[in-house]
Amino acid sequence: MPNPRLTENLSDPPKPAMVQEAPGPKSQTGLLALMSPYQLDRDRIIHCKAFRRLAHKTQVFVANSSDHYRSRLTHTLEVSQVARTLAGAFSLNEDLAEAIALGHDLGHTPFGHAGEKFLNRHVPGGFNHHDHSVRIVTKLANNGLGLNLSREVIDGIAKHSKGGGPVFVKGPKCPLTPEGELVRASDIIAYLAHDLEDALESRLILPNEVPEQIKSIFGSSAFDRVKVMIEDLMANSKVTENGYEFSFSPTISQAMDFFRSFLHTKVYQHQSLVRRLSFCLDNVKYIFNSLIQDQALYETIPDRHLAATKYQAISDFIAGMTDRFAMAYAENISAKIKPASLKNLDYYDPPSGLDS
Repeated sequence: MPNPRLTENLSDPPKPAMVQEAPGPKSQTGLLALMSPYQLDRDRIIHCKAFRRLAHKTQVFVANSSDHYRSRLTHTLEVSQVARTLAGAFSLNEDLAEAIALGHDLGHTPFGHAGEKFLNRHVPGGFNHHDHSVRIVTKLANNGLGLNLSREVIDGIAKHSKGGGPVFVKGPKCPLTPEGELVRASDIIAYLAHDLEDALESRLILPNEVPEQIKSIFGSSAFDRVKVMIEDLMANSKVTENGYEFSFSPTISQAMDFFRSFLHTKVYQHQSLVRRLSFCLDNVKYIFNSLIQDQALYETIPDRHLAATKYQAISDFIAGMTDRFAMAYAENISAKIKPASLKNLDYYDPPSGLDS
């Protein structure tokens, strides 16, 4: 039976989020009758296995290297907090913004963007975490049934990623809802604030190495940085007859671009971080090559029937791994079979310059 929440044409203009009718069956009673469709979406995301696995996936620093570095899960929670704050400030639907934020990184690979880059280069047709997040919520989660999310949440998840581009865009890459646009902003606000804090915690960079332009504009703590960017966005956005027009001031926008460049050059491409991630990524390379070459091993992949091709089944399997599971799985299969020797995997793949 077609999923009633996924059959609508995503190109159709959505109704305003605050008054939108609940998609799906209307015969619910009890607690479900008291919840908005976006509250249901939020709960379905929080209770899925892919969400729990984010606790053991790298944000920037390998998840098992310290108890105090952000994981992909804590990043997601910080994005959600910022998104709810912004949605409330603009009198938008906080539940919708929260649901998009909680689901936006479900498709991330182990070892952060390094793992994503590897799959993108080796899987026919490419791989990216935002499309895979959509695949999880529509196909892979809930034993192949998906999560039955509303189209606004799915659209916001699909369009949250910025790459190295602008935060707010027009055209097909722009989310259907203003809440989706705010999640794009919340993502960059969160990672600019916390990636620097984690870099300082790790002593990858020292306080005196942070440019004065960043310290003078954004302050000295993650809280200060979040506050500056939220308040600037609130002060420089407006509502027109065509809807919300979100914008940072030219000063803050330029400072954020400088901030992103600084993190990319001095943190994400730092040689010690590159070496650590490259070492960890050897496990992903070994797993990938082993599954490609050994049919018996490939046939042990759970839920491979949900994929259209062998490569898709392998990318689904690897993308779902946590950092620690990837390392344990590689060790386990290397003890039993030798289809692909690590010494032959000399592919050098530094962390991606993609945004978080």
